[in-house]
Amino acid sequence: MTDTRWALYPEIEPYETGMLDVGEGHSLYWERVGTKGAKPAIFLHGGPGGGMSPAHRRQWDPELYDVLLFDQRGCGKSLPFAEIENNDTWRIVEDIERLREMCGHEKWQAFGGSWGSTLALAYAQKYPERVSELVLRGVFLGRQKEKDWLYSYGASEIMAEQWDDFTGLIPEGERGDLVKAYHKRLTSDDEDTRLAAAREWSLWEGTVATLLPDPALLDSFADPSKAVPFARICAKFFLEDFFLEEAQLLKNVDRLAGIPGIIVQGRHDICTPPVSAWELKKAWPEADLWIVHDAGHSAGETGIVDGLVKATDKLAGKKA
Repeated sequence: MTDTRWALYPEIEPYETGMLDVGEGHSLYWERVGTKGAKPAIFLHGGPGGGMSPAHRRQWDPELYDVLLFDQRGCGKSLPFAEIENNDTWRIVEDIERLREMCGHEKWQAFGGSWGSTLALAYAQKYPERVSELVLRGVFLGRQKEKDWLYSYGASEIMAEQWDDFTGLIPEGERGDLVKAYHKRLTSDDEDTRLAAAREWSLWEGTVATLLPDPALLDSFADPSKAVPFARICAKFFLEDFFLEEAQLLKNVDRLAGIPGIIVQGRHDICTPPVSAWELKKAWPEADLWIVHDAGHSAGETGIVDGLVKATDKLAGKKA
């Protein structure tokens, strides 16, 4: 896949927006785009700690879909900003279910990339009767080997210069557990310490996200309004093993029986290498795995965009 169909679905404004109080001090910003009453879908952004953007609305045909997008706890326009208390995988799963009930859908398509794929799988395994199909990008299953790849040994061998920048913030004696060292600084009482850690954590994530360097993406990751919630929440989830048992999402894949899925995976994904997508596909026969040979991890890369749009078109019954 090398062409893009992104232009098929130009930028559109939400037809409805709001805030949902989910308790424990958290309120979620949400918006709906497309055609009310059309095929339901929910968008689950990456991170943990990322957020949604107007570009995310453009992955579905607005005449065929009714899509809900929301900022997860502590992210984007949700409140409180960058909050890590009462913020974990299973609370967000329950938030998704509350949003479904709010919309009145019997079931809907769960669409998520990177951390969003983890969340989509967790939700589908908890509430399989509420998921019509799954669209996943850059599969991340939260296993120890995947965490080690990104924050211990693996990606460090490919992005060597950037790894030195990332580790350089941390004294040598603390580098044996970089996640713990960064989490300590991201929760520091000193603002300068928090901001410096947020910037380096976010730049490392931005660096491994694309096949080719993307200065605009790196600039956005360096923006404190995005870097702070992203880094704080992400570090906490890594520190807590994503609130999952080891290999839980792969061990419980039988709960997805009968749910069709499409996985769009970049061959050169340095952030979430293709092995996880392949192992998931082998365990879940209802899923199609589409490898994009000229792409990395980011949802904004041409081949990935094309694959995701084709996936949502196909699941809506639209002919190519």
